[in-house]
Order: sequence, then C-alpha cells, then structure tokens
Amino acid sequence: MIYLYAKSIHIIFVICWMAGLFYIVRLFVYHTEAKLKSSDEYMLLHKQFIIMESKLWWVITTPAMYLTVIAGLVMLYINPALLQTPWMHVKLCFVLALLAYHFICQRVMRNLKDELSKWTSTQLRLWNEVATIILFAIVFIVVLKSAVNWIFGLVGLIALSVLLMMAVKIYKRYRNRNS
Repeated sequence: MIYLYAKSIHIIFVICWMAGLFYIVRLFVYHTEAKLKSSDEYMLLHKQFIIMESKLWWVITTPAMYLTVIAGLVMLYINPALLQTPWMHVKLCFVLALLAYHFICQRVMRNLKDELSKWTSTQLRLWNEVATIILFAIVFIVVLKSAVNWIFGLVGLIALSVLLMMAVKIYKRYRNRNS
C-alpha cells in the first residue's frame, strides 16, 4: 500500500514539476523580450519577473522536483526489482537529463536576475521544447516498459522535436511580420 501512495505522490509532483519547468522558461522568454522596451519599462518588468520567477522556482518547481525524486526513490526502495529492468535504466537516464535541465534553468534564472543572460527569446523557446521531449520520452518508456520499443518512441521524439522547432521558427516569422 505504501508503494501506491508513493506512486501517487510521484505522479502528482511530476505534474507540478513539469508545469513549473514549462512556465519558468516562458517567463524567461518574456523577461528576455522585456529588454526591447524602454529603460524605465524594462526596469519595472525586470523587477516583476525576478519576483515571479523566484516564487515559481522556490515555492513550486524546486520543491516539486525534490518530492518527485523522493517518491521515486521510495518506490525503488520498496520494489528494488525495478532496477533490474532495462526500461528503468533508460527512464533514469532521462530523469537525470531532466534534473540537469532543471539546474540549467536555475542558472538561467540567476543570470537573468543579474542581467548576464546571453539567451535570446528564440533560443529560450527552443529550450522550452527540450522539457517536452524529455517528458514524452519518460512517459512512453514508463507506459511501454520496454527497452526496445522506446527506440521507436525516440524516432517519434526526434520527429516531434523537428516539428516543434519548425513551429517555433514559423511562429517567430509570424510574430516578426505582425510587429
């Protein structure tokens, strides 16, 4: 029964963590684009984005990440046989990639706060899609529970990635034409 509670907590906080990751990068895009405003407007927006990003990061996203990891470790502790399955090895690699993504976002947030970020809004839009791709990979691996079938999913993810990048580029052209 504890396993099912841990699994429920894991799923709930994965959703919270992913929502935070998706939204934080969207805030980064707007924060970066605020530099195009007048100096006074930028300073006002910059201060507001710092507050919004900080609260989202430290009150929702990071605690959700820790609770996700803890619940996942509890499940592995209760059912260590999962560590013998090839699909779990692949899933854990993607989880490590998501953790790296999380901490890269944290560095971006700090750099935006200190006005040291070199990311463009287009680069951040593309970066936002990385979390989507990792999420797709993890979900397909967990549902299919196959170390072989995930290869077909990976091909699909690559196709999805190309489509997402094309959509970002098309949206950028559309936005530039209408501004």
